[in-house]
Amino acid sequence: MKKRVIFKGVGTALATPFRDGEIEYPALFRLIDRQIGAGVQALIIGGTTGEIATLDDAERERLYTESASYIGGRCRLILGAGTNDTRKAKAHARLASRIGCDGILVVTPYYNKGTKDGIVNHYLQIADQSDLPILLYNVPGRTGVHLSLSQLETLSACERIVGIKEASDSAERLVALAAMEGLTLYAGNDSQFFTVLSLGGAGVISVASNLFPSHFTALYRAFAEGRAGDALAMQKQLLPLIDALFLETNPAPLKYAMGELGLCSPEVRLPLSLPCDGTRATIKKACEEI
Repeated sequence: MKKRVIFKGVGTALATPFRDGEIEYPALFRLIDRQIGAGVQALIIGGTTGEIATLDDAERERLYTESASYIGGRCRLILGAGTNDTRKAKAHARLASRIGCDGILVVTPYYNKGTKDGIVNHYLQIADQSDLPILLYNVPGRTGVHLSLSQLETLSACERIVGIKEASDSAERLVALAAMEGLTLYAGNDSQFFTVLSLGGAGVISVASNLFPSHFTALYRAFAEGRAGDALAMQKQLLPLIDALFLETNPAPLKYAMGELGLCSPEVRLPLSLPCDGTRATIKKACEEI
């Protein structure tokens, strides 16, 4: 079954800028323009990096709607529709369809950790709610849930489930996913961007590209043009920054770096807090080296 590929290249999991406890929309629009100007192929709004877990339903709907309107088709728009309540995830999928997005990203249900069949049915019911393509999101370090290869084989038979953002540390699993029919593979860890491209995957959904989007688009362009050595060198250059951004829980280190670069306020919502002094120093050094 030939399925649609939502995007190839760099998708930035965009941070949500806050000021005094509220979403700062002028800053959000500046971030969007900067990303599109750097040539990213997709923006992911309302994911983990966007602190979606701390947005109420009204904030979430406005964030989605305002972002879709402002992007206006200038790049692919993928909305984070995942939650651990299937009913709410279905409602988010319907909203994404109504406002004209290009796809939705759906994380595995966390905390209540569904059964094997329950998780499969969770995804299939979401797929029934809109005509948008779905990217699965496997991030066991966050959710405590690991999508098995047998579950993925079942889900890949669904026409609307087209790909997976994989954020685990298993090279063996990446190889298995790259070989799986019906699912396009995206790196969910910035450090594995080059690896996933080398395995035939489509690209990355990135945190660090919030800071230096042109570096990530240059890496993808080099690889696509057959300059694998250049792409590998770029990946190596980015590794200290990537490591620094995950010394503490994402997106707190990222937001600090964005503040230092003058991109937006470093404000995060509790239970996150700004990183400690040691982490800040490491981030500043990594940014200066880039």
